Amino acid sequence: MAVNANTEERGQFGSSLGFIMAAAGSAVGLGNIWRFPYLTAENGGGAFVFVYLICVLFIALPLLLNEIALGRRSRKNPIGAVRETGGNKFWQLAGVLCVLVCFFVFSYYSVIAGWTVGYIVTEIINIPVDFSEFVQTPLYVIPLTFLFILFTILIVLGGVSGGIEKAAKFLMPVLFLIIIFIAGRSVTLEGAEAGIQYYLNPDFSKINGTVVLQALGQAFFSMSVGWGLMITFGSYLPKESNIIQSAGWIAGMDTMVALLGGLMVFPALFALLSPDYLTDGPSLVFNVLPKVFAEMPGGHIIGALFFLLLMVAALTSTISMLEVPVSYLIDDRKWNRKKATWVVGIAAMILSVPSALSNIEGNFFANIEFTFLSNPVQGFFGAMDFIFGTFAVIVICLMLSLYTGWAQKISDYATELSYGAPGFKGPYKAAWMFFIKWVCPIVIILLILNMVGIFGAPQAA
Repeated sequence: MAVNANTEERGQFGSSLGFIMAAAGSAVGLGNIWRFPYLTAENGGGAFVFVYLICVLFIALPLLLNEIALGRRSRKNPIGAVRETGGNKFWQLAGVLCVLVCFFVFSYYSVIAGWTVGYIVTEIINIPVDFSEFVQTPLYVIPLTFLFILFTILIVLGGVSGGIEKAAKFLMPVLFLIIIFIAGRSVTLEGAEAGIQYYLNPDFSKINGTVVLQALGQAFFSMSVGWGLMITFGSYLPKESNIIQSAGWIAGMDTMVALLGGLMVFPALFALLSPDYLTDGPSLVFNVLPKVFAEMPGGHIIGALFFLLLMVAALTSTISMLEVPVSYLIDDRKWNRKKATWVVGIAAMILSVPSALSNIEGNFFANIEFTFLSNPVQGFFGAMDFIFGTFAVIVICLMLSLYTGWAQKISDYATELSYGAPGFKGPYKAAWMFFIKWVCPIVIILLILNMVGIFGAPQAA
């Protein structure tokens, strides 16, 4: 009876549509709508977009297929997936890193998501907010972070089909409707043409090593490869599901949201403010866009919709981040879903506090400074983001591609991909195996070497 109870706790997706929506939701997040526009602004506009699309197609998509295949083949969480398929303790470290990454990133990512909740309220009641003051007010930021984590907990408590799948089927269409509406409003503003030109017309002379590095890092971040999310979701898939088709939809939806995210920002920025704001970096969305909305008729309503969009995008990602450690506790520790979800969720709340406080000038958590693999790290939030949100993700991608490509028989995973996808054979199958065995590991190794300064000054992706 214990085994059956645990199987019920684990759950399974009720449909391919549910899997696509949930997996696309985990990929679509703040990385697409908050991170993508400011990285585009910092790295040459259209040139960055062009390189990013190449990275998604030839690196991130093969890795996405790899993780889903490993998950479905093993029917386990990231640690159990490697163990179940015969991986020794060394290769199981990739699974351990997946669980740690999801937990730690969930804690600080929820702080940013909490900002979006606050901005929804301030836009609705039409009160201008100074971003730098807002993030330095823990009385606002910490309760908003806890509230957002609570939203995530309540959805994951519902299980795979009853909670995650139902939420994704509702949240993803809402997200697309809002983003299409705001992007449509942005591109029809008078003077928007200059922003569209900057964003979609690549100047190839601006492509250099830094642009390629940043685009590759963003492709990993936005497609949710290297987190164990896709292994976990893949483990809930029945054998007859078409992974190839589903992965195509996931990559397509994720990329579409990123591209629409840019169309929301750049045309409005050029039309209503000034290109000078392109240098605002990570604060671009929170600092600049409320000013843009203020210049539009009914702008506070559009602003509230925009930050609702950000919150929904964040929620679709944090649901899957929480599910990874929860699935580990259900599979390996035989906890029930309720206990696992509450324990991990409350622990994430506690860990989110230092990240929230690290935005306050002079605070202990803001003053933390050290060097990690030749890269200077500033603040607790910055440390979490670089170590877990960037470096560990890239290491996981490398380990998983080496594991399935070399430590295992790659043909077994290609066969797994062909179940439910009879067209995946011949040159398609051979191409995927070639990319996992050779192209992805070589590109990732070069990326890591560049990050630690082998080719010059260290550059974080």
